[in-house]
Amino acid sequence: MAAQPTDPVVAAFVAALNAGDRDAFFALLTDDATMTDDGTERDLAAWTDKEIFSAAGHMDVESVAPDGRSLVATYTNSTWGGMRTRWSFTVDGDRISHFDTGQA
Repeated sequence: MAAQPTDPVVAAFVAALNAGDRDAFFALLTDDATMTDDGTERDLAAWTDKEIFSAAGHMDVESVAPDGRSLVATYTNSTWGGMRTRWSFTVDGDRISHFDTGQA
């Protein structure tokens, strides 16, 4: 059975990503949100378009940290196939100001 994110903002992020809902996804991010991939700063709009929205990205959450803001998931997209990834989120109120992802 898949794990469920316990932080409601992180849960909404996963749901929007899995639904391919670009509007809901970006509504969850602060106006100045940033992201890193394996510790390298990326252009958030370009990265999400390439790795999520134009590649049918999908997360199957395996485990969630006690704070609810870090998780391990099998991430699958049409470019890379499936891979075990880690995700961590900085939540500011009801929005995400930064997320980091990379291979787990």
